Amino acid sequence: MKKNDIYRIIKSHLIKFIKMKSILITGAASGIGAATVKKLASKRVCFTLTTKSNLEGLISVKEFAEHKGAKVSYICGDISERKFLKELVNLARSTTGNIDQFISNAGYADKKEFGKFNYDDLNRSVQTMTLSFSEIVNLCIEDLKKSSCGRVVVISSFVNKSIGLNNKIFPITAAAKGALEALTQTLSFQLARDNVTVNAISPGYTKKDGNHSALSHSEWDKIINKIPLSRLAMPEDIANLVNFLLSNEASYITGQIIKVDGGLSLL
Repeated sequence: MKKNDIYRIIKSHLIKFIKMKSILITGAASGIGAATVKKLASKRVCFTLTTKSNLEGLISVKEFAEHKGAKVSYICGDISERKFLKELVNLARSTTGNIDQFISNAGYADKKEFGKFNYDDLNRSVQTMTLSFSEIVNLCIEDLKKSSCGRVVVISSFVNKSIGLNNKIFPITAAAKGALEALTQTLSFQLARDNVTVNAISPGYTKKDGNHSALSHSEWDKIINKIPLSRLAMPEDIANLVNFLLSNEASYITGQIIKVDGGLSLL
């Protein structure tokens, strides 16, 4: 038997014993979530993906990831419901027995101003973006501590920083994202002793899938002209940073809120 053949056989056996990385991603059916799955998909990854109702989009993302060799579990449900979150975490554990990394991407933009939004609007925003994050972390925190590659990445937003750009505000989204960033930084401090990194990404205006957008076409055009790089962020721009933050190369970065906004925050 040739030496190269021996190396190939040994390599194939070693691969079988390499543990797959288990990654839980919310909001995975479109946009940044979908782009992140496509960026991370490989034979070394086991995904658990969820979205509230876009089953068609979620299945499309699942099939792409499986084509790349990843194992994928998926489920649709409302992450503002604690019962569903328990089901989601249990599903994530079912394949590998542990959750190594969590990407919190569920969210939406709401531009209703004071006097226009009500208690239920604000509560829904906080439940979806903030409380769901804290509940998932509480459910899988021991998994993250045990992992050799424990990572948490939170997708936040510019709306709680660049207030009033183009005369627009997003009060209830800003409230939820602001609280989410506070949780991110306090969690990063708590988990640092366990060698788990926790970071947030704050995207600027990002290209949407389809027609679901809080802004009109004319509003988008005006905004693009004000962004220093003169374009919207693509979901892939954010996914590239997520990929880095999950990697070993980013093992000394934690507690950060990193802006990916084309220079929007310079204004």
